[in-house]
Amino acid sequence: MKQPFLIGERVYLRSLLPEDAQGNYVNWLNDEEVCRYNSHHVFPYPPSSAEEYIRAMANNRQAITLAVCLKDTDEHIGNITLNRIEPISRQAEFAIVMGEKQHWGKGYSKEAAYLLCDHGFKTLNLNRIHCGTAEDNIAMQKLAAYLGMKEEGRRRQAHFKNGRYVDLVEYGVLRDEFITKFQLEKAYQQEPAQR
Repeated sequence: MKQPFLIGERVYLRSLLPEDAQGNYVNWLNDEEVCRYNSHHVFPYPPSSAEEYIRAMANNRQAITLAVCLKDTDEHIGNITLNRIEPISRQAEFAIVMGEKQHWGKGYSKEAAYLLCDHGFKTLNLNRIHCGTAEDNIAMQKLAAYLGMKEEGRRRQAHFKNGRYVDLVEYGVLRDEFITKFQLEKAYQQEPAQR
């Protein structure tokens, strides 16, 4: 593992490294399918933009942006972030992009999202984590539900992508909700073994 920051069962999260700008990361943000529901793939994304972004994130205390990597191969398969960390209101915005399409649907985003949100609540002392996604982004809506997020509202036609306006659906989870959900889930998973 290359400089792990948070470690899960199958993935680990690490800082973005300068060499990531020369890897597949740049290709993800130029891939129409990967960027179908996010704000990328509007202008070309060159390696120089990735290099600038990686440098900016290295010392940014209003965001934690990490590479999602597979433990068994060190493959960089996505990026995950808590943006707009607000120390007074103790909240942050969650975002994720899983760029390596051959790894979609395998639960890696769930594991990575749990690791970062758990860190946000237990180490950064956040009280609320929220995200917004396009109304037709079912995968992100399922991920929000997995994290215990509740639908909080809708911004009508707030996102323009692929020639049409779509609503953005807002989700959020509070610290106590998140901790309770995963404590109960862990207890439920251990219960059959105790019988």
